[in-house]
Amino acid sequence: MELFFERTFNHNNHRLFFAPGRINLIGEHTDYNGGHVFPCAITYGTYALVSKRNDTSVRLYSMNFPEEGLIEFNLDNLRYDINHSWANYAKGMISYLKQAGYKIENGLDILIYGNIPNGAGLSSSASIELVIGIAIEKLFNLDINRIEIVKIGQQVENHFIGVNSGIMDQFAIGMGRKDFGMLLNCQTLTCEYAPIQLHQHDIVIMNTNKRRTLADSKYNERKRECEEALEILKKVIDISSLGELTEDSLKSLKNYLPNEVIQKRVQHVVSENARTLKALRALKANDLYEFGQLMDASHCSLRDDYEVTGRELDTLVETAWNQKGVIGARMTGAGFGGCAIAIVEKNQVAEFINEVKESYKEKIGYEATFYVANIGDGAREITEEEDQWVF
Repeated sequence: MELFFERTFNHNNHRLFFAPGRINLIGEHTDYNGGHVFPCAITYGTYALVSKRNDTSVRLYSMNFPEEGLIEFNLDNLRYDINHSWANYAKGMISYLKQAGYKIENGLDILIYGNIPNGAGLSSSASIELVIGIAIEKLFNLDINRIEIVKIGQQVENHFIGVNSGIMDQFAIGMGRKDFGMLLNCQTLTCEYAPIQLHQHDIVIMNTNKRRTLADSKYNERKRECEEALEILKKVIDISSLGELTEDSLKSLKNYLPNEVIQKRVQHVVSENARTLKALRALKANDLYEFGQLMDASHCSLRDDYEVTGRELDTLVETAWNQKGVIGARMTGAGFGGCAIAIVEKNQVAEFINEVKESYKEKIGYEATFYVANIGDGAREITEEEDQWVF
């Protein structure tokens, strides 16, 4: 990667930054509804070699998209450009940091390499946003609170890119801790860390290899359905988000919702939010088996009430449930393709992957891809002493 930087930019004066991807262990589609989520950072992620320039040009190259070539723009023109594809995530971060009042007067040379499967739902876009944000913070000696970088990353996703996502992805990537999950209240941004003592188990990520673009999916449709429900319920009860509802309170409110579809959407949000709180208690008690049962229930709710799984994810998860050594499995991310996760006994992982891979190909017609994930730290600069290249 260093040699590639030198060949691309004709110099070798750079610093190395890393931002992880994330998986959400439980608590899906609750983030933009003001509820709780339970993500963790993983050791797959986005590396950026970055250097300051003496002019105001920004030059970017991704080793993952060599066909895009060198993408170049100027600090004087930070408008979204469809022709700049992935580089818009970096451009958006530079633009929004400048708008927030931070002095960015020099251009940059940026080489990107990511080992997050593109389109898999492990937050490769938020990973790019955060790695650029951290790089700018360090290179320009800016005094930026990490939560502010997280919030700016979400603003870029929402307003620059146009995806109405919550703050979970950027928060998990910016605030992750090795061997810890985090219960995040998406309304208050309060966070409680919980140790994940896997010991004799691994987290296996199962990629459907069904590509889906979040902005083009039904994600925004689900968000609108929840917003409609909230506006109706606000007239009945004093709440500012669906995340404030309990399972008991929903029983008496369901009849106010206009149809079965809206009722099911709210049912998922409320029950899923409750599962995140139960998950925190389970992990604090080191009860991985209880946590696994909550994962299973989460997938059923996402399949039946929120209807965001689809044939590919259901095939992976339902096949996983029938394998030896599996504690729990569920889809993770927005759905409509992307990934599922399973907690599997270490000595069963190889057999698990073979069995699920074979069954999936037989039913779907093409192969899924599998990754054994470790829970890692959040976005940071990597020094010479911290040689953590993961290829």
